[in-house]
Amino acid sequence: MELQRLKKDTIIIILASVILGLALSYADKNWKITLTAFVTIFLVILINTLAKKLFAYQLETDVNLNFWSMYWYGYSAKSHYKKPMAMAWLPLLTSLITKGIFSWMPIIEFDVAARPERIARRHGLYRYTTVTEWHIALIAVVGILTNIIFGITGYLLGFETFAKWNLFYAAWSILPISSLDGTKIFFGSRKVWGLMLFILIIVLLWGLTII
Repeated sequence: MELQRLKKDTIIIILASVILGLALSYADKNWKITLTAFVTIFLVILINTLAKKLFAYQLETDVNLNFWSMYWYGYSAKSHYKKPMAMAWLPLLTSLITKGIFSWMPIIEFDVAARPERIARRHGLYRYTTVTEWHIALIAVVGILTNIIFGITGYLLGFETFAKWNLFYAAWSILPISSLDGTKIFFGSRKVWGLMLFILIIVLLWGLTII
């Protein structure tokens, strides 16, 4: 089971990197730039994922990746699709429409499941096996913070594209849309979501001043 989950997550990261690599390098029309874009965004997504998985492990939980799907289009009970709509095509569409000026980045979502040791652990007379919205929010926050840290480090070391895409990936991830990371943080704690938004604005403004 662990090996199957690892293979699935690896395939998702690679496919997402190919899609985003093509989308982000759309305007360049150069296979070398496209390959560089693929490798760079692969590292960005991998950093985010590993941070989440390592932190989740400390909470005795597992992080499982999936391609982002839209389940609803409004806030009423009836505002949902009969079947989830896969959204992996969105980066390519936005790049095509804007001729590479703009590209949607978040196409991976995650869910969290308790590990066997968490389920088996006893706390007094009760079993605390439920993974709460707060736990899920913290996992998402760690992923975003890790991208911010690598983004700042990348700028300081002179890896501008790597730095920029880490920060952009973090910024996209904070959006409270559908089942993306920002939504998980928002419903886990609005105060934490607001703090993360503030941090991202400050870091992005700093990044713009040194480009």
